[in-house]
Amino acid sequence: MVPKVSRKCAVCRADIAQPVTGRPRNTCSDRCRKAKQRRARRTKAYHLSQSDEWTTPLDRWAEWDREFGFTLDAAATADNALCADYYTEEDDALTQRWAGVVWCNPPYGRLPEFLAKAKASADDGATVVMLIPSRTDIKAWHEHVEGRAEVRFIKGRLRFGDGTGTAPFPSALVIFRRLEAS
Repeated sequence: MVPKVSRKCAVCRADIAQPVTGRPRNTCSDRCRKAKQRRARRTKAYHLSQSDEWTTPLDRWAEWDREFGFTLDAAATADNALCADYYTEEDDALTQRWAGVVWCNPPYGRLPEFLAKAKASADDGATVVMLIPSRTDIKAWHEHVEGRAEVRFIKGRLRFGDGTGTAPFPSALVIFRRLEAS
C-alpha cells in the first residue's frame, strides 16, 4: 500500500507521508524532529520556576547602583528590597508614582505592565532602570522598549542573588529616561 498524506509537519508545515501501520509522524524529517525537540527544551526552561520572580544578583546591582544611584526599588519584598524606599506587591507599584532614579526587577509574568509603567514614569521625569529577560520577540518589547529605551544586553546568563542558580534565559538592562524635546 502507498502511504497517505494526512498531516502537516509541526515545524516546516510540509505534507507528511504517513505510514499505513505504526505510529503517526509529527515531523517530516529527522532535521525537523530535532528542531522540535530543541524548541521544546527552550520552552520548558522558561517555565522551570514555580514563580515569575527572580532575585537580583547583588554584585551586579551594586555595580549598577554606583552608576545610577537608585532611590526607589519598584518591585521588592520587605526581605529583598535594595533601596530604603520600595514598593511591595501589596503596595501595587503599578498604581504608585515612580520618581527619582528607580530600580525595577519586575515579576516577569507582568512584564508588559511594568514596561508601560516605566515608560510613562520616564515621560514624567524619572529614570527607570529595569532588569528583564531579553524577550525581543514579544509585543511589549516593540511597544515600550524598541526605539525608546537604552538597552544593554547582558553577556552570558545571570546567576540569581538568592543562589537558586543560573537564569534559563538571556537578560537585558533597559534604561528609560525622559525624552528631550528637539
